[in-house]
Amino acid sequence: MTAHKAGFVNIIGNPNVGKSTLMNAFVGERLSIITSKAQTTRHRILGIVNGEDFQMVLSDTPGIIKPAYEMQESMMDFVKSAFEDADVLIYMVEIGEQELKDEAFFNKIIHAKIPVLLLLNKIDNSNQEQLEEQVAFWTEKVPNAEIFPISALKNFNVPEVFDRIISLLPESPAYYPKDQLTDKPERFFVNEIIREKILLNYNKEIPYAVEIVTEEFIETDTIIRIRSLIMVERDTQKGIIIGHKGAALKKVGVEAREDLEKFFGKQIHIEMYVKVNKNWRSNANMLKRFGYNQK
Repeated sequence: MTAHKAGFVNIIGNPNVGKSTLMNAFVGERLSIITSKAQTTRHRILGIVNGEDFQMVLSDTPGIIKPAYEMQESMMDFVKSAFEDADVLIYMVEIGEQELKDEAFFNKIIHAKIPVLLLLNKIDNSNQEQLEEQVAFWTEKVPNAEIFPISALKNFNVPEVFDRIISLLPESPAYYPKDQLTDKPERFFVNEIIREKILLNYNKEIPYAVEIVTEEFIETDTIIRIRSLIMVERDTQKGIIIGHKGAALKKVGVEAREDLEKFFGKQIHIEMYVKVNKNWRSNANMLKRFGYNQK
């Protein structure tokens, strides 16, 4: 019998390089929200991939930034923790990228004592010459890494990376039940899907000033009834979220319900309302309530 392998595979990189797309490609479910806006992922999200003789525990982390307020500092704490428990580290970059936003994190990567896979993503946006230049650049910059050119969106070279990760996992029993897909509860994914729709439908500061709290999640055999609160920092933001005669909020609700029905495979009834909570992103108690400050 083949020995069972299991381990933690943590994905780090700058904002918007495709970390969530990669994890979702591995897991086969949309666990991490994906938009073209930076800082889409705010938490550390585990996606669990199970095979007969392996369990890969993937961790998608927020994009690395220089924190400007307390919530962003907490986001970077999630990235720091990704170095602490990884069996395999994935450092993801995109074509044309030259550096990590934080030098201390970069030093941790090049001095890592565990296997590092450097994934050069979005190669469908490059030509052969540029690709060769980038591979040479990163080979010199991160000499301890194995480099894989990929397109997470088009699934190019993704199966090869997956197989390589499995080969690097240590022998170990499974860490989670084999039918478990993630460590997050259902309400977390309700919050993330609503937040994704807000990222897609509103501009400028609005999406970043928003937090979602699902206050009610009642499931029966045929329907899930959800009530969610959209938290903003200012009265003007509340007005923008709701829109003229409630049209903007209704659009978010319709789009969120469609995705939630696909995600849960059931009919969804969703109610949403908007509340102002001034400067919640700099309020330690609020951040703890929303799952950011874990200290």
